[in-house]
Amino acid sequence: MDLLEELKAKGVNTEEGLNRLMNNTGLYQRMLLKLADMLRKSPVDLDFDNNDCTTAIEQAHALKGATGNLSVTPLYEAYTKAVDLLRAGKPEEAREVLRNLIPVQEEILTIIEKYK
Repeated sequence: MDLLEELKAKGVNTEEGLNRLMNNTGLYQRMLLKLADMLRKSPVDLDFDNNDCTTAIEQAHALKGATGNLSVTPLYEAYTKAVDLLRAGKPEEAREVLRNLIPVQEEILTIIEKYK
């Protein structure tokens, strides 16, 4: 299996992501590496203040956009849900979504980083 096949098996819509980048596989792979770096360096801090979730919303929103642009669907959907919950004033529910996201995100990052 190659990178795209492995990601597809994890629910990443690689065809859609490639389509956004005019089917440039090399560019898509480079952007995935940048995404992996972003996710490693700027994760959503789960220890956010329940009364002021501004930073958590900003972090999750940025990751939602990055994962959405590359069609990393499982992560995009989770970050979307977390942002919606945070904006709705449901920080504990958002925190649970983010906790459940961590193992899935780690699997996807491991796949991406394997093909550096």
